[in-house]
Amino acid sequence: MLRKLGLFKKLSKKQTIEETLKQADKLCFEIISTELSHLDILGYTYTTAEAIDELGLDDDLMHQLVEDYVIQIIKASIQFDEYLELLELSQKNKNRLDYTPFRELAHKNLGVARNLRIKDAEKLLYELMKKDELTYLKSCLEALKACSIKLKPECAYNTLNLIAVKNSF
Repeated sequence: MLRKLGLFKKLSKKQTIEETLKQADKLCFEIISTELSHLDILGYTYTTAEAIDELGLDDDLMHQLVEDYVIQIIKASIQFDEYLELLELSQKNKNRLDYTPFRELAHKNLGVARNLRIKDAEKLLYELMKKDELTYLKSCLEALKACSIKLKPECAYNTLNLIAVKNSF
């Protein structure tokens, strides 16, 4: 995913963030307008207004919570990918598929998305919890990653960059 989002080009931080946002927007549109069109989240734009109003939080705190969510989803996506690989391996070896850790991770993140009133993430995470078809789950996961990047592009860039640096050791 990091390569898809163009993080390894020689661009300024601002250019890289803009390029990452463009790639996330494009990827999100492609997946949501095709395989996931039935979820009716194409064109969804998150605003903090509903959560601020319902939870009684101030704007700064709400934006910090959304940043924390973006970091959490990006980090969780690594675990999701690992779980999907194990499920694919089990399927290839004709073993019983154990979705439990995958679904528990989806459930954990669904609670956060619901609390923050992030509707597209709610629908995608619900699908990750309930569906069994691995190709479909991959599409949901890719859309979730892209949509989270769109929420806070600079935060996502910093998180993805930190992960890339940590993985280089």
